[in-house]
Amino acid sequence: MAREKILVVDDEKDIIELIRYNLEKEGLKVITATSGEEAIRRASNENPQLIVLDLMLTGIDGLEVCRILKRETKTSSIPVVMLTVKSDETDIVVGLELGADDYITKPFSPRILAARVKAILRRKEPKEEKAEIIKIGPLTINLAKYQVSLKNKPLSLTSTEFKILAFLAQNKGKVFTRDQLLDKAWKEESFVVDRTVDVHIRRLRQKLGPASYLIETIRGVGYKFKD
Repeated sequence: MAREKILVVDDEKDIIELIRYNLEKEGLKVITATSGEEAIRRASNENPQLIVLDLMLTGIDGLEVCRILKRETKTSSIPVVMLTVKSDETDIVVGLELGADDYITKPFSPRILAARVKAILRRKEPKEEKAEIIKIGPLTINLAKYQVSLKNKPLSLTSTEFKILAFLAQNKGKVFTRDQLLDKAWKEESFVVDRTVDVHIRRLRQKLGPASYLIETIRGVGYKFKD
């Protein structure tokens, strides 16, 4: 079986080698880029299963790289884990709004980064055997294939967006707090914090367009899928 391919983007070679060593220990194949331009080219040409992306790059910075990758059909569904020396919440939220799936701040534990990468890859794995399909209004969710369509037109969701949508749809009519969504939708694989749930819900509604009404905000509590 081919090893899953991870694109690591950082302009510090020591950081790249540290990440490479730890990801390869987990059985993953690592390819690298040291600039934003190279990252965009390699992501398009080599179709990695996930990208670890430093935000503080020379030339095209990481946020712009993420924006470009998420705009292009060929690369829009590739999960992105942001690396940044910044701990400011605004920078993190901007990255998440652009479509990144997770973030980690420098200095970081290589073992934790590897765990986050593997967690996101597990969420992308198709379920075996049963191909359960949920149809609600104009929305169709194929749980086995990680596919969502609106009026028979496919939607491009990140793995995190899909996870939230599928969980809410499977439990329509039930209200969940942000903490419950983190616990139930991600279970032990969750490393994100509760404020990122709001960012993902907002992006989901934007992508759902006319079907955004299906995700209801329960003021002071959390969210539910319309029953």
